[in-house]
Amino acid sequence: MPRKIIAGNWKMNHDLPTGLQLIEAVADYLRENVPQKVEVVMATPYLHLAEGRKIAQDTPISLAAQDCSAHEEGAYTGEVSTGMLASAGTELVIVGHSERRQYHAENDALLRQKLERCWEKGLLPILCVGEREEDRDAGRQKAVVRKQLEGALEGCSEHQLENLVIAYEPVWAIGTGRTATPEEAQEMHHFIRQYLIEAYSATLADEASLLYGGSLKPANAHELLRQPDIDGGLIGGASLKAADFCALIKAGEELLR
Repeated sequence: MPRKIIAGNWKMNHDLPTGLQLIEAVADYLRENVPQKVEVVMATPYLHLAEGRKIAQDTPISLAAQDCSAHEEGAYTGEVSTGMLASAGTELVIVGHSERRQYHAENDALLRQKLERCWEKGLLPILCVGEREEDRDAGRQKAVVRKQLEGALEGCSEHQLENLVIAYEPVWAIGTGRTATPEEAQEMHHFIRQYLIEAYSATLADEASLLYGGSLKPANAHELLRQPDIDGGLIGGASLKAADFCALIKAGEELLR
């Protein structure tokens, strides 16, 4: 059975005191409402990871980085390696978010290297895939997602992919106020699961955790999280306030099967 995950991606938000207060607020909620079905992940800026780990250490919260370097160490100013992240208590890493692809020109070959660095250090990567508005309008959404999967996962073994989460993020629904309909989201999650069957095995596909990453919030959680191939969410704006994020954790507990 796939892992059920409610993951918050803060992006470039919250200074250190505000971010630590948010982690503390979610930790307090989880101490009183221990989740039985969902794993809770908070993907913070690098700044918050070490101190945030101390706050969350007695709770079900796992901390994630929003990116990592493709290099292990060396003269790469501004980069943060997976070894550094692991030493700070980080457990997961987002790889290939659409904003990294768009603003930093990250390609599939680079993402393949980042996946390797994550696995080498025992970190669980969350690989993001998804199409732009023009791709969907032209009916190319499945071809785009397949190409992204093939490129990032080229040469990966089934054993490696047992330690991988895939997040589908329709780029046209991120920060735009638009949301994929439950049917659109389910169709693409089902397509990704079918791809894993074809490229690897039904066993791997059945166990793979597929998250929806397109403006999931309390108002639309019921329709999206009840879809059969959606195993949770990679949440942006709604993860920046404790009340909203905790409402999504609660929805995951109630709706994810």
